[in-house]
Amino acid sequence: MELLKKRIREDGIVKGNDVLKVDSFLNHQMDVALFEEIGKEFLRRFDGCGVNKILTIEASGIGIACVTAQSFHCPVVFAKKSRTKNIAGDVYTTKVESFTHGQVYDVIVSTKFLGSGDKVLIIDDFLANGAALEGLIDLVNQAGAELAGAGIVIEKAFQPGGKRLRARGVRVESLARVKSMDEESGVEFVD
Repeated sequence: MELLKKRIREDGIVKGNDVLKVDSFLNHQMDVALFEEIGKEFLRRFDGCGVNKILTIEASGIGIACVTAQSFHCPVVFAKKSRTKNIAGDVYTTKVESFTHGQVYDVIVSTKFLGSGDKVLIIDDFLANGAALEGLIDLVNQAGAELAGAGIVIEKAFQPGGKRLRARGVRVESLARVKSMDEESGVEFVD
């Protein structure tokens, strides 16, 4: 998606060789017009798959998932990183290690919102090592739902997550695949 790549080149900030800060438009301050184009692109790629639920993980994926859901005309379910008082009843749970935060979370979704009749599209902002995506796939499997695939805004293709998940047969559609990056030369994309 050229619009997204252009935005990453112009406004993304590379820290070291593995951190890409896109907080000015993607995951802190959100460019909703860009999100709308992202949602349309995910619809184009997954149209006809019968998606009736979008699943993401808190927090950075929620905005993107919500705008994408408008294109699919379906609800968004987001996996929570902690159980709160207002989640009553049974839950699906899995463990997810966060690349960004360097810690393991117990991630949960209420059984009321994900079930065997659902065809789920997972949406997330980044794919690096794949732990979040694997955790979300585990929740889909626990629910007996069907996975349509995963829509990722930015994939760090030099890290193992995308390759490993595709090898398992998971359909992963990434809008911008980063081949390499460093502070001096910026970001290079996979063609």
